[in-house]
Amino acid sequence: MDDAPALYRNTAGRIALIADSFARLLGRPLVDAGRDPVAALWNAPCAIVAHGVEADPIFFFGNRVALARFECDVATFTAMPSRLSAEAPLREERQALLDRVRDHGFIDDYRGVRISARARRFRIEQAIVWNLIDDNGTLHGQAACFDRWTMV
Repeated sequence: MDDAPALYRNTAGRIALIADSFARLLGRPLVDAGRDPVAALWNAPCAIVAHGVEADPIFFFGNRVALARFECDVATFTAMPSRLSAEAPLREERQALLDRVRDHGFIDDYRGVRISARARRFRIEQAIVWNLIDDNGTLHGQAACFDRWTMV
């Protein structure tokens, strides 16, 4: 799996849904077709994160770029409620974004401030956020990718 963490091998099908849903909703691939999706997402040049549908959604995936940006390891990231990626005053803004994605399938113009595990703030720009929907139309969570950020 091109050095993707062993933790992700157990959830390969769920992680593949990140790329599958992106292609289905946006009409273009997120990563090169034909590669192992876990390795392709792990090694992608942009930050990619995904959370589930729990009452307080937990991240289940963050690739190497995302983990570097959020300054934490896989085990820490995949135990974190996604709401904690935003500071408390910005969580309402984040929830409005997630509601917009839920209602429209995806957005490709998100910008907002996030916070790393070391409490460093950064603004992401032009992020794409999309629903994780399987072939049967079941919602499994939401994902985001971004490659533009500035420290604030």
